Amino acid sequence: MRLSRYFLPTLKENPAEAQVTSHRLMLRAGMVRQSSAGIYSWLPFGYKVLMNIQRIVEEEQDAMGCHQMLMPTIQAADLWRESGRYDAYGPEMLRIRDRHDRDMLYGPTNEEQITEIFRDAVKSYRDVPSLLYHIQWKFRDEVRPRFGVMRGREFLMKDAYSFDMDDESGRISYNKFFVSYLRIYARLGLKVIPMAADTGPIGGDMSHEFLILAKTGESEIACHKDFLEMDWAEREIDFDSDLQPIVDQFTTKYAATDEKRDLEHESTLGDDLVTARGIEVGHIFHFGTKYSDPLGARVTTADGDEVTVSMGSYGVGVSRLVGAVIEASHDDDGIIWPESIAPFKVGLINLKSGDEACDSACLGMYNDLRKAGIDVLMDDREIRAGGKFADMDLIGLPWQLIAGPRGLKDGMVELKNRATGEREDMSIDSAIAKLTAS
Repeated sequence: MRLSRYFLPTLKENPAEAQVTSHRLMLRAGMVRQSSAGIYSWLPFGYKVLMNIQRIVEEEQDAMGCHQMLMPTIQAADLWRESGRYDAYGPEMLRIRDRHDRDMLYGPTNEEQITEIFRDAVKSYRDVPSLLYHIQWKFRDEVRPRFGVMRGREFLMKDAYSFDMDDESGRISYNKFFVSYLRIYARLGLKVIPMAADTGPIGGDMSHEFLILAKTGESEIACHKDFLEMDWAEREIDFDSDLQPIVDQFTTKYAATDEKRDLEHESTLGDDLVTARGIEVGHIFHFGTKYSDPLGARVTTADGDEVTVSMGSYGVGVSRLVGAVIEASHDDDGIIWPESIAPFKVGLINLKSGDEACDSACLGMYNDLRKAGIDVLMDDREIRAGGKFADMDLIGLPWQLIAGPRGLKDGMVELKNRATGEREDMSIDSAIAKLTAS
């Protein structure tokens, strides 16, 4: 993509309304623009990041045997009355009426909807377990939306649901999602800490939040210091095997959000205790028959008996993750995107647009990179070099390929790694080879 033809409205100054780093940088980098309080339009640059995160979530959910579907944003209130949650949920739910005066709502979550779908479609133990997910926009009318996409009213969320014959089988499904989430965050370049958490309005008897540590986190957390050294290396996982040992690795040591903290136990940890602020990037629940019982989701067993299915739900805030990644990966100059979700892998900087030799060389590199399947953003604008460097650091593409008339006389360009700041002079062919191999 040529930057001169791309819609990327960057800002030089920090917007006054932005309170946290991710909000400031998303506005300055031309990723989003606010439509109303807590509601954002995603501009092309930000939308590419959002879709790259969604792609990783989809790949990992598919890999564990969870099947994608799509449920509506608008739900019938009667279904929520059937579960008992319509009046209990609170003012965060946007309640509306259609032209026939029927009570409707803009879905904040989908437990009722998915349970109705399962109830009407599945009757036999032969079709259980069943794992289903969708990625859809949600709305929760936050009393004080803040921190940009980190605490908005409208947000893109992946929520998945498991249906099992009993709680024991439900734990197996729970572990699959637990491990799948570890893989998702590893691919996003995030180090997460799974923590015992309150179930809130979702309900249930088992719940974990996945948090990253950040100064701008909304909740105070406490954990054993060993979590800071733990890492989840990507590797092949057999999701049909016993995953409990992996789950135990991340849950046997103390870690809890503010609602679940055990101060008495913490007093025994001494120097091993770490307290910090955290950003929630995922939440999983096992709630048994909380929804399947009132909504009548039952199946027959092999013996002909009828049982109420055991359920769980599993959420990832896809749009929130954009902000979380920025909070975890930035410097004073701007964003530093992990390659896995960067909107472009390479920023090609033409230091003298309008110069025939520079234009020709940059166009050749641009075409070679695209032919190799690499997304490249070429800054061909006729502005000062300093402005190009500043914008490229601000938007945070993993690699910067810099070409100017002086170096090109000898067939040389400069390659900069955004994360490390390392710069290397090399031939055009060597630079292309390095970028295509990385």
